[in-house]
Order: sequence, then structure tokens, then C-alpha cells
Amino acid sequence: MNGQLGFGDGWISVKVGRNAALERMAVEVKWYRFEKLLARLHPEGAGRPPFDPLLMLKALLLQQWYRLSDADLEEAINDRVSFRRFLGLALDAAAPDHTTLCRFRNRLAEAGLAAKLFGEFERQLESRGLLLKQGTMIDASLVATPHRPATGTTPAVDAQAATTARKGKRGTHYGYKMHAGVDQASRLIRRVLLTPANVNDTVPADALVCGDEQAVYADKAYAKRARRHWLKQHGIKDRIMHKSWGGGPPLSPWQKRHNALIAPIRAEVEGVFATLKRWLGFARVRYRGLTRNASHLNLLAMAYNMKRALKRA
Repeated sequence: MNGQLGFGDGWISVKVGRNAALERMAVEVKWYRFEKLLARLHPEGAGRPPFDPLLMLKALLLQQWYRLSDADLEEAINDRVSFRRFLGLALDAAAPDHTTLCRFRNRLAEAGLAAKLFGEFERQLESRGLLLKQGTMIDASLVATPHRPATGTTPAVDAQAATTARKGKRGTHYGYKMHAGVDQASRLIRRVLLTPANVNDTVPADALVCGDEQAVYADKAYAKRARRHWLKQHGIKDRIMHKSWGGGPPLSPWQKRHNALIAPIRAEVEGVFATLKRWLGFARVRYRGLTRNASHLNLLAMAYNMKRALKRA
């Protein structure tokens, strides 16, 4: 015996390449529910037989969980038994290379499927009773881009990134802004959007409200009379912080008390942003353009929810 796992051994050794989290993910997620959506992808042109779209989606999720580049993901699939188990690849089966992975990700973005895949998994979370719907925390966070803005006669590398002032900080920020609606009790992401950095937080806020939550929590940047009225009409408790309008009267004592009670609850959304940025690598966007980066954010949010669901189940 040379100690190596032979190709003919298949998956006989249950101790080799064990990864408990991936094994639970393989069982608990209803992967077949993604296949109908992935079937909408147009097949690539003539060439070698394509890889199964579900296998490719799983590979992109591995990329998010382990913060891998396309080249590193290719190497890891060829090296790690646990990855091949998760993908359903036999030891002697061909694996997708980095260019195949890149093309598949681009096709997902062009077809606008990442948001639909994210929505499908949200429905799975709901069916499992993991979305508690006691409240939705909405907020936004700036995301940098590695590309430089336009200077003089030199055009911007990423024409869809934008510059904005940094709230409470000196200087400006160039890049994008992610907006999220997060289930308060479970801290699972229910809605996520990406815009250029100069889009005001309140502009896409209504799209972050799910409509079935008991309350909406947000800071004073989201304080609009029309939004408060809409929440009241739909029986959703208004937990948006109050602000004093320019030239208007100062906040009343009850408004100050209201803000003090809401602030620590609303602030919990910052922990979700911190996870996306520090642990999953979204401190800056990877790609060029709003379409590809928004698609990446939806994949990242789905990967986050899948990991989070393991802790909640």
C-alpha cells in the first residue's frame, strides 16, 4: 500500500477529505430547486462538453466561502477531496478550469440570475422557519473599487463607479454602495442591492422592505413621511429613527427616547456588513461595472445565508 487514494477507490474512505460544514450544506440545501433557474442559461458555443450548471454554481459558492480567486479555486478543486465531494466530482473526473469558471460567472451576471438564485434560497429559509420576521434592519455601506476614477483626460476604468463624501469622515469615497435588508432576530439577509456610491441611502430603501415583517428598523437617514405612512398602512411598525429637519424644531423628548431605544437594535446590521467585508472579502468589489459586481454581491449574500443557516438550524 502506498497510502494514496486510488481512482478506483471512489469514495470508500469516509475519513478522507471530511468537511462537516460542506457535508451539512450538501444535505440541507435543496439544490434541485436551483436547477430550473440555471436551465435559463444559454449554452456556450461548440467545444468540449459543458459542466453541469449546478456544479458550477456550487463552485462559485466555494469561491465565496474560502475567498478564492478563479485560479486558486481551480487549484483547490483539483487538490481538495472535500471540494470534490461537495461538487459531486469523482477523483478522476475533469474539473472546471479558471477560464471556465470566469465565463460561467459572467453568464450568470448577464442573465441576471444571481438575484433570482438568492431569492430562491430565501424561500428555502422561509420554508424551514429560519426567517423570524420580527423586524427588518435596513442600512447601507460603502464598498471600494480597485480602479481609479477619471483624472484629467484619462477616463475612468470603471465608468459606473462614483464618488461620494464619506459620512463622518474626511475626504471622499470612490466605488459602490451596498444596501441590505436583514432579518432582525436571525441576521439572515433578505434583500440586497448594489448602487454607485453617490446614490443616497434612502433612494432604494423601499425595495429593502419585505412587506411581511412586524417592524422596520433604520437610522435617521431613512426618515421620510411617505415611508412612515406606507409602513402604517401595511401594518408594519415604524422603527425608523427621527431627525430634526433643517430650520425646524428640535426633537421632542419622546422622539429622543424613541431614537435611543432603536439605535442599538438598528446597529446590529453593521455586524452583517462586517462579515461580508472582513470574512467574505467584500471590502472592495472584484470586477468592473455594476452588473457583474451586483451579481457577485447576490452570490456573496446567498453564501453568507447558507453558512448562517447552519448555525440557526
